[in-house]
Amino acid sequence: MSKKFGILTSGGDSPGMNAAVVSVARYAQQYGVELMGIRRGYNGLLGKSENELNDIRKLRSETVLDILDMRGTYLRTARCKEFFLDEVLDQVADDLKNKHHIDGLVIIGGDGSYRGALDLCKRGVRCVGIPGTIDNDLPYTEATLGYDTAVNVCVEAVRSIRATSRSHDRPHVVEVMGRRCGDIAMRTAIATGAEMVIVPEKKWDLRDVIKRLNEQITNGNPRATIIICENAWEDGNMADYPWREQLCGSDECVHGDTPFSTKLMAHVLKIACNAEVRSTVIGYTQRGAIPTAYDSAFAFEAGHRAVELLMNETPAKDDGFAVGVQHGRVFHTSLKDAAQKKPPRPFDEKMYHTINTLPYLPREDDLILVAARNVKK
Repeated sequence: MSKKFGILTSGGDSPGMNAAVVSVARYAQQYGVELMGIRRGYNGLLGKSENELNDIRKLRSETVLDILDMRGTYLRTARCKEFFLDEVLDQVADDLKNKHHIDGLVIIGGDGSYRGALDLCKRGVRCVGIPGTIDNDLPYTEATLGYDTAVNVCVEAVRSIRATSRSHDRPHVVEVMGRRCGDIAMRTAIATGAEMVIVPEKKWDLRDVIKRLNEQITNGNPRATIIICENAWEDGNMADYPWREQLCGSDECVHGDTPFSTKLMAHVLKIACNAEVRSTVIGYTQRGAIPTAYDSAFAFEAGHRAVELLMNETPAKDDGFAVGVQHGRVFHTSLKDAAQKKPPRPFDEKMYHTINTLPYLPREDDLILVAARNVKK
């Protein structure tokens, strides 16, 4: 009897999702399996569209072959809160098996997508997860699809920023994505020689950042770069530093409920360190880039593994499979284990400390600038 598989992309889009769809489509065709593309993540399983083809449609090889290096996700994506309701999940599982006659599902997404996949597994739907998220925040795998591309986007941006920082002798605060995982920030800081990195995994104090930047400037480096992960603000100790009072009368208007941000940090450092500090938020360019060779190759192997698992392997009861990277090679494990947040991946304390304490070695022209600065004072 011929088989039919479904595939969807869920949560935040990440580079390489389309490459994974192409890989699954090619290997499904090799096995003679019909592949159905489910649009807009789990929303596509709820039958919300007036035309069913806007939710689920057959993926033909001639349709998907040209999307290999396309930006974003061809299948579209969305977040779907109602999908986690028991009655909705029961109906979706029944529709997949008895209405659409889908024998297995490939889900490309992050932790929320994996939890949804696990809920379907508990209802008898065979699922394989491919980790599609730039954040690299799934502990079971060394790398997620899109992470390498996001890092490369950030590295290229920071290198350009550091070039203009050198030209103007200005420090710079750069915010990267990563949600509650500092891997993008850490890898970007390492690759670009940034003088500071701030990540959600470590508590930090604004006064320490001011001290570190002042030390850099005093030692002849008025162009230091500070890399910060987007959600690290929650872990910073700003309460003991009067930054709101400091900004009163400046160009930035703040109130009692104004949250701290990359832009405000640059203004605080400008005042506290007497330096022309600038800021940049790299943002969604990290998601919308063409996948690197690493992510494209990972997508190819992951898609192959996903089809093989659905064709040949039977998961444990109420469980599925998750594809990932271990010791540099693609592997698979239990979806139930992959969906758990604990234990987290070990954080590189030594490298974090090295980035934030490495002394600056001044050049001859730096010493001239230091002397001129001291005279001006």
